[in-house]
Amino acid sequence: MTQPPLGKKTKGRQRRENRRVEDKESRQVTFSKRKSGLWKKAAELAILCRASLAIVVFSEAGKAFAFGSPSTDAVLGCADVDGDGALAPVPAADDVEWEALEALCRETEAMGVEVAAEAQRMSAVGKKVVEVQTQAGKRFWWEADVEALGEAELPVFARALQRLRDNVRRHADKMPSAAPPLQ
Repeated sequence: MTQPPLGKKTKGRQRRENRRVEDKESRQVTFSKRKSGLWKKAAELAILCRASLAIVVFSEAGKAFAFGSPSTDAVLGCADVDGDGALAPVPAADDVEWEALEALCRETEAMGVEVAAEAQRMSAVGKKVVEVQTQAGKRFWWEADVEALGEAELPVFARALQRLRDNVRRHADKMPSAAPPLQ
């Protein structure tokens, strides 16, 4: 039985100093992660408080990203309509729209739970294949004894072999032929 690796695999959540990220690639990753976090918080605020809000973010490349509830256009369309600095109220969405939105959020959460369960099941299948491979003293996963696999693992193993074959075939097709061309 193998021991779990010592220490953490990642640095985890760390507090960052508020200053510009100098590395362009790291800056793009930070932008994407922060933007998705902002979107999640905005969606949560809109659902929990039935707040009307709009967020517009421009990337370094000048690309605009917008989030709005009920929509970005509806919220921004109400900004400074009179020209005197007063904001017009955003028309409230009716209860039917909110219930549909809340149902969609519940459905999304349920799908997330299903995806996590399936990922866990697939991980267990992969562990079973590796276990069978190790017991048989084989070096590669595709050498595992299929007789030792269970009913749940066989279809997954067959699909993995199919993908392997397709990848090898695709790679072989890209390689120049070893035989001289016929004349």
